[in-house]
Amino acid sequence: MTTTTPTGASAVLDPATVRASFPGLATEWALFDNAGGSLPCRGVIDRVADYMSRRCVQLGASYAQSVEATAAVDAGRRAVAQLVNAERDEIVLGASSSMHVRTLAAALRPQLAPGDEVIVTSLDHASNRTAWRALAEHGVVVREWPFDARSLSLELDGLEPLLGPRTRLVCFTHCSNIVGTVQDAARIVARVHAAGALACVDGVAFAPHRRVDVKALHADFYFATLYKVFGPHTAFLFGRRELLRAARNQNHEFFAETDVPGKLEPGGPPHELAAALPGIVEHLESLDDGPSDRPSQAKLDRAFERIAATEAALVAPLLDFLERHPRTHIVGSSSASDAARVPTVAFTVDGRKASEIPPLLDRRKVAVRWGHFYARRLIEDLGLLERDGVVRASLAHYNTPDEVARLVDALDEVL
Repeated sequence: MTTTTPTGASAVLDPATVRASFPGLATEWALFDNAGGSLPCRGVIDRVADYMSRRCVQLGASYAQSVEATAAVDAGRRAVAQLVNAERDEIVLGASSSMHVRTLAAALRPQLAPGDEVIVTSLDHASNRTAWRALAEHGVVVREWPFDARSLSLELDGLEPLLGPRTRLVCFTHCSNIVGTVQDAARIVARVHAAGALACVDGVAFAPHRRVDVKALHADFYFATLYKVFGPHTAFLFGRRELLRAARNQNHEFFAETDVPGKLEPGGPPHELAAALPGIVEHLESLDDGPSDRPSQAKLDRAFERIAATEAALVAPLLDFLERHPRTHIVGSSSASDAARVPTVAFTVDGRKASEIPPLLDRRKVAVRWGHFYARRLIEDLGLLERDGVVRASLAHYNTPDEVARLVDALDEVL
């Protein structure tokens, strides 16, 4: 049987079918704070409840419930590996992306000598800046790759002067949680490797909207937050197996250096949340419109193609409104092209602080946010901190055209 998508099949998802998987949408609110945290899909919710109802015991014992619980947690790790096209033992699970990067920085520090160089960017969320910048206390030289002032993107021309014989690691975002522009991560990783360095990629703002394939990217380290990918409040870190083995143990002293990923999971992953992670893959595979027997990787590829097409159609009216309005300014590209950006839209309003706008929309049961969203350096460089940062409306594939129309109408009323 063929594994290609049927000719003429629509890429845009049916809203009613998608929304049936998200109980949290049974509300009067139109939810546009998805970049801060998406709703969990039904399969995730059910698995958390099932684990805590029937399997909430310690792992690793011989009795039946423990065997089942251990298998359920391991299935969660395997599901994340499946989601990003990695191997099981290359996936580290834990509470948040920020904690993963802190753990990774501590684990890599013994490999860095005084004078070695780490590059961070001025575009990134603090999770991929703070822990690396702290290495300066140990003699590591931290250099900053500035975003391009015109495109508000990361350009290789800005990286080139920073690369040198002492560069050991370059840390950058796959997609800014403010600007929304998709970076050519594969090209950046290739240049970093050509310079003899490693790459750590922040996929938090990218992973809910596009397929993550760490093998295709040739990434050394890649992390994302799963509660923004329709899952429970947890996160993952991918690391190439040999690099995780070489990193220093951050768990109890009796963990062997070869014990990956356990040595990078102090306290272990949250069991009920890990056990729920197959629900993410289950939901995404359900979005595939091809033959039911095709491989999971093909299903996931097609699912994200459909998510991208759906979101591009959804965000277009919002971008058009903001581009045309005389008092609003989009931070980043105004293009709705699914190749150019994700549907995370930040904007400013002439004569208004960002903090003034969301409460006006609250009255209309339209949920957006304001602030610097932990990309404080970017907001500072844009001169927006004194204006309370930006207003951000972030869409997901379960939003509808009617909800976007409500958002646009509400903005038109209050601006």
